[in-house]
Amino acid sequence: MWGSAEHQPKAYCFSTLPTLTPTQLAANRGLYGDERRTNMPMLKDPSTKYRLFKPIDLPNRKWPTKTLDKVPRWLATDLRDGNQSLVDPMNSEQKWRYFKMLVELGFTEIEISFPSSGDTDYEFTRRLVESPDAVPHGVALQVLSPCRQDLIKQTVKAVEGAQNAILHLYLATSLCFQQIVLSQSEEESIALAVACTKFARSITKDNLSTRTHWQYEFSPETFSDTSMDFAVKICEAVKAAWEPSESNPIIFNLPATVEMSTPNVYADQIEYFCQHVTEREKICVSLHCHNDRGCATAASELGQLAGAQRVEGTLFGNGERTGNVDLVNLALNLYSQGIHPGLDFSDINSVIDIVEESNNIPVHARTPYGGSLVQCAFSGSHQDAIKKGFQARKSQGLTDKDPWQIPYLPLDPQDIGRTYEAVIRVNSQSGKGGVAWVIQRHLELDLPRGLQVAFSKIVQREADARSKELLPREIVKLFEDQYHLKGNPRFTLVDYSITPERSITSTTNGAPVEGQKIRSQNTQNSMRKFEGVLDFDGTEHKISGIGNGALSSLANALHSVQIDLDVAHYSEHAIGSQVKRNVKAATYIECTAAGSNERVWGVGIHEDVVQASLNAMLSAASLFISSRPSTPMPIQH
Repeated sequence: MWGSAEHQPKAYCFSTLPTLTPTQLAANRGLYGDERRTNMPMLKDPSTKYRLFKPIDLPNRKWPTKTLDKVPRWLATDLRDGNQSLVDPMNSEQKWRYFKMLVELGFTEIEISFPSSGDTDYEFTRRLVESPDAVPHGVALQVLSPCRQDLIKQTVKAVEGAQNAILHLYLATSLCFQQIVLSQSEEESIALAVACTKFARSITKDNLSTRTHWQYEFSPETFSDTSMDFAVKICEAVKAAWEPSESNPIIFNLPATVEMSTPNVYADQIEYFCQHVTEREKICVSLHCHNDRGCATAASELGQLAGAQRVEGTLFGNGERTGNVDLVNLALNLYSQGIHPGLDFSDINSVIDIVEESNNIPVHARTPYGGSLVQCAFSGSHQDAIKKGFQARKSQGLTDKDPWQIPYLPLDPQDIGRTYEAVIRVNSQSGKGGVAWVIQRHLELDLPRGLQVAFSKIVQREADARSKELLPREIVKLFEDQYHLKGNPRFTLVDYSITPERSITSTTNGAPVEGQKIRSQNTQNSMRKFEGVLDFDGTEHKISGIGNGALSSLANALHSVQIDLDVAHYSEHAIGSQVKRNVKAATYIECTAAGSNERVWGVGIHEDVVQASLNAMLSAASLFISSRPSTPMPIQH
């Protein structure tokens, strides 16, 4: 949690694993130097080596009945805690760009450096302080120092002159650190913390010549592994030495430096501290959770329920070991509950770009909210549910501001700058819903369920054959080729006419009755005659047929070329904009082959609805021929 990058042991990241050699891979797994893998298995009885963490006794805890409905003070420590954990720490220009991004996102408290760690952090701090307009009004610069007076002095010197500054001192308080690292008793730890606080006070808020508004933060490092009574005791002593006020409260940062137990235990610790510390109105309780057990987000949220008012963390959880709590995750959790977090992630992809370039660590594809796959579904049942959710919103006329309720999508991707194009992606596990979604989004075609099933099988076969995901453009091309939307390779209707099949009823021996007035024949219920020229594989054929409509007459005409299809299903809808007057008709036809259970689908699109239906029939006929390559096509003269 604490310390500069140059003081940390060598770390390894996994961002470039695909290009690493076997030796490098072994190093990334911890097998570097003279170390070798041991064959020691996991212990059959781990209780001989590891102890169950003992929770505190808090029988009347109140946090479980509370609701998280307030926005905390956010502190971004990417430039300090996050930076010190990197294999290659950021240079000054990278830190400058990162700082500007944090300000644009809305952070007003930013831990920028560990100035006493070296020239890079010290000079970056001075650059921010001395550059006009670099730090907006109301943004506080936080700097970190251990409890050593020489280092505190150097830290204060680095940030002196800033409009608002937070001096952050830390001292480990757990028995483990007191005995192993510091060799201090509790009394010695309290004396050191008080002495350093008084010294810090003398050169900051008590310094009459200072031009900076100072706040003070003290962290009992390893708080989560510290005796709660001792944590309260040392913080009381520090508070008395600093003498905070309600208008400028002291910040007590209570870190889970290493996660020791479940989040509810941490919440109990926070509530215990809040209940037992005095002058609570003069204290801001802050959280700083690491993710060793994978529970940093839950611990931070439960810690707020327990009384904390402030959260420290990093974007996408970068930090020592398994990282800090992810502030993007926390902020968008609030947003998805209807509470604006005060941070703007409207363009989350731009944020990811800067974070990845600065840290040289990729944001994992499954990272909450920000990962490339988190608003994406491959499963067929998930895709079908999402597709139906969007269709329901459209049919109800809902807008972007109406209540959001889409299966499997707790957050509208558009709110964070994502599009709907990648919500559903298709591989061999996908079903009809996912395939239909892609076609609907890219071609505006609302496929009937039967056609969804038929085409999804084609897509699945293709995905299986390629053993990879199919991109939307590949699915669209597959659809257009399958149903001949870019030209029919087998059939083309060169010319045609559809006319009523007329009959003269008021005749004598075929001639009009003398003196009888001849009336126009009502052909509304007449049969229809199709006559046309069909191009089949480059050869023209004249065909004709009679039916009760355009489709049935064409189907009858196709009998003459040994294509015997009956229409089993017909549907159509408009595509395009009536406002722009570019509306087309989309027609879907399912046909059955006479004397068999074979079914084929056809799709037709045209400005004229009759032409669209004829194209759909020829699309189905072409599939019928393709499914029967041995079917002869007699030449018609």
